[in-house]
Amino acid sequence: MLKIFKHHIPMWSLLELVADSLLCFVAVLMAAARLPGGPFDPQRHAFPSPDVLLWAAGFAGFMALLYSFVGLYRQGAIRVSLRALFGRGLVALSMGSCIAYVALQAEGNRDYALLLLVYSVPVMAVGVIAVRSVGYLARRAAVGARRVLIVGTGPEAQSVASDLARDSAARHLLVGFYPTSADASAASLNGIPAPIFPEGLSIDDVVQKHRVDEVIVAVREQRGGGVPMDQLLACRIRGIPVLDLAGFFERAKGEVPTDSLKASWLVYGHGFVQDGVRTAVKRAFDLVMSSVLLLIASPLMLLAALAIKLDSRGPIIYRQERVGLGGRTFMCLKFRSMSVDAEKDGVARWATKNDSRVTRVGAFIRKCRIDELPQLISVLRGEMSLVGPRPERPSFVQQLQSEIPFYDIRHSVKPGVTGWAQVRYSYGASVEDARRKHQFDLYYVKNHSLFLDLLVLVETVSVVLFREGAQ
Repeated sequence: MLKIFKHHIPMWSLLELVADSLLCFVAVLMAAARLPGGPFDPQRHAFPSPDVLLWAAGFAGFMALLYSFVGLYRQGAIRVSLRALFGRGLVALSMGSCIAYVALQAEGNRDYALLLLVYSVPVMAVGVIAVRSVGYLARRAAVGARRVLIVGTGPEAQSVASDLARDSAARHLLVGFYPTSADASAASLNGIPAPIFPEGLSIDDVVQKHRVDEVIVAVREQRGGGVPMDQLLACRIRGIPVLDLAGFFERAKGEVPTDSLKASWLVYGHGFVQDGVRTAVKRAFDLVMSSVLLLIASPLMLLAALAIKLDSRGPIIYRQERVGLGGRTFMCLKFRSMSVDAEKDGVARWATKNDSRVTRVGAFIRKCRIDELPQLISVLRGEMSLVGPRPERPSFVQQLQSEIPFYDIRHSVKPGVTGWAQVRYSYGASVEDARRKHQFDLYYVKNHSLFLDLLVLVETVSVVLFREGAQ
């Protein structure tokens, strides 16, 4: 993991992005060197000339952005098969090639545009498949995996072990469990293939003997001497990272678990900073991006409005009270996707999968997230932000406040049109789903930055294009 502006980025994702960009850059240079008699001809011009280098670099950067839009680097999010990744990469390459062809023609290189792409695209297509294949095999072989010792044998320890085993990137290798007196039971580990070290052996001895790179303390209650703090301190002094449950889930999964979260961690830990500079930068970003997106999406919004009007009776725009910054309510705008009598008894209900209240046009615009576009107006008004926790209805907020710890923290930032929870977790319509999404929202509130906002917007494109998490 590499930490960039408080956010942890998987090293494999960065390596794949760099490899893809270099392949695109080299492929364009190789193709340009083969073109005869044109502006890219090395016999007639200095090669590589500044123009060729600039064009190759621009195309490489553009392709890296397209690859990001189709979700090639979304490790740790909604899982995508290797075959699907190949397909997405080739789709992005096809789109990029078409746009590059038009751009070359616009620059007056009509005779060479097609040849340049004919020579370079096959190299890039092979590169997309090769990078994914090599990366997959390397991860499966656990190359460079960190050797992890879990302190504890209870449910929390087993949950951490299961998460490590499910990690497709194979970034961790579990060497075993160290039992503590804080665990109620250490008899069964539900078939997890890892040893339980004897209590007579010190943690420091285990760390040295098994070359442990990291220690995870997976014990909910650490008071009363159940956890050997002196031994953990010795590990820290020797340079071995020691993480608690909250720290592990925050770094590895991009969420903050509420089950084992304590108020002291929120008070004394890093993050949860809402300074004036960050607020001003976020507002400026919201104003610029929402204006651009409204301009781009206006034809689509007009078509959606017409389709809604023709499909069913009722208003085109649906106004619904939601809870925003500081717990204050505002009217959230959406394209109407349900029948007008969806809540005729006045009782708020969770939307469910295959909800019978959804209209024919509504089902389509919900899957494609078109129904959310009017919320860009709320962003311009300052009621919402482009990125943030999704706003909930007041009746749901009252229920969730009583059932989910620290739920009000999400109201310390503006709600968003999209958010970290929306790109990390599939669609949910229950209290338990809301609890899991809240853990992602806590991570965003704790670590939000302009970089994380940009990352969420890029991943939102993949969610919309491939309907990940949609109903």
